[in-house]
Amino acid sequence: MSLIAKQSIYNFITISIAFVIGAINTIFLYPTYPGKEFQGLVVALLATSNLLQPFISFGIQHALIKFYSSYSKKEDRDNLLWFSIYFPIIIILALIPVYIFLKPQIISFLTNVNEEIEKYFKMIFYIAILTAYFEIFFSWLRIQLKTVFGNFLKEFYPRLLIFLLLSFYIFELINLDQFINLLLIGYFIRLLIVVVYSLYIYTPSFRINLPKNLMSILKYNFLIFLSGAAASIILDIDKSMIYSILKVENVAYYVVALFIATVIEAPGRGLFQISSPLVASAINNNDMRRLEVLLKKTSINLIIICGFVFIVINSNLSELYQVINQEGYSSAISVIWIVSIGKLFSMSMGCINNIISNSKYYPYIFWFSLISGFSAIILNLLLIEKFGIVGAAYATLAVIVFINICKLILILVKFKIHPYSYKTIYALLLIIIIFYIINQISFELTPLLLILIKGIISFILFSFFIIKLKLSENLNQIYNNGLRGSIKLLYKVFSSK
Repeated sequence: MSLIAKQSIYNFITISIAFVIGAINTIFLYPTYPGKEFQGLVVALLATSNLLQPFISFGIQHALIKFYSSYSKKEDRDNLLWFSIYFPIIIILALIPVYIFLKPQIISFLTNVNEEIEKYFKMIFYIAILTAYFEIFFSWLRIQLKTVFGNFLKEFYPRLLIFLLLSFYIFELINLDQFINLLLIGYFIRLLIVVVYSLYIYTPSFRINLPKNLMSILKYNFLIFLSGAAASIILDIDKSMIYSILKVENVAYYVVALFIATVIEAPGRGLFQISSPLVASAINNNDMRRLEVLLKKTSINLIIICGFVFIVINSNLSELYQVINQEGYSSAISVIWIVSIGKLFSMSMGCINNIISNSKYYPYIFWFSLISGFSAIILNLLLIEKFGIVGAAYATLAVIVFINICKLILILVKFKIHPYSYKTIYALLLIIIIFYIINQISFELTPLLLILIKGIISFILFSFFIIKLKLSENLNQIYNNGLRGSIKLLYKVFSSK
């Protein structure tokens, strides 16, 4: 079995288990025990730190992936690796005066409605620094095609950490202050682990020389930083603004719904992590055929897999909230509908983002993200005040659709390729039809049992028509070859052969 296939399968398993633990945390433990105020506060802290993280890494983790394979000499590669370590330190030192100057304004914005966050304000910055350096060393592993353990630390570790801390809190072993302090310590331990493992996988010769093409790297860093900052705004500004405009419990309602909707994109996360260096390699080698194969195969496979998840989630919304069974949370059902449509559309693009960010056209991402970031701020401000958390969902959907259409147009114009085919239309029609059928099913059963039955029926119907219509070569091979076919699936997603 190829290295790519092995790591893709392991990554998928890791992410799947991570999402299960995340579901336990987000849907059951948080709402049932600490409560919505506790959940809203922790989520707001982490979301705000995610907004700050791009300002610290400054895009260097993406520069590693883009430029590493372009160097043929070991010394040049080592220079780039060492530069990625000390460059953020310069950024942090430059940000300290800004932090001191703007601290009162930031605190005032965040504590407009909820004053509790001021007590934990410094934690936002500490977690942002730890996360930024983790992403750098994770990219270090990705360029060595050693993603499994790094992916474990990125996806599984934080959710397991939250699970353990929530368990300690439930059994009254820790309080809220200790919860947040231990969360910070846990993030520090994660960084320490990934640093040790990265150096074990590859230890560069110590150098203080600047990398070749420094100006190109800095230009790329700057644009990717701005794009990353805008992307972070798109991902997390909704939670931060809900916290600043509405009561803290609304963050909890929103984040539970958002988590459920985000499960739709889980199948793509492991694929994109391993596809990024492969896309970079194809572009550096000017292998356009392989690039198109990567794009189309990831697109149709993700439409099908994520479409199935879409059906299971949105046909069981009432049952899911019966399982949660906590006051107020069901007010966010519409959020799941709205955001999940956007997530499915985004996944249908396949590895389009990898292609743009690793090509000479990466500056376009900056402009797309910049416009989207400003749009997200304005739309959230207007819509949250008018429609509450549903307004935040509409803002998210609008931004997702806009930025992905921009990327699609760019790919069409510059590369003369696109992710879609006639099979895309068939797959979407099949998703709509099967969703309608499953949504008509109603039995007097417990919520969990009904969810299970609907899921099984959805899987049988969806699989039958996908196989019969031959919408995916890879999925048909799974059917024809059984376990052996499943091993080959992800290999073929990334193979141009």
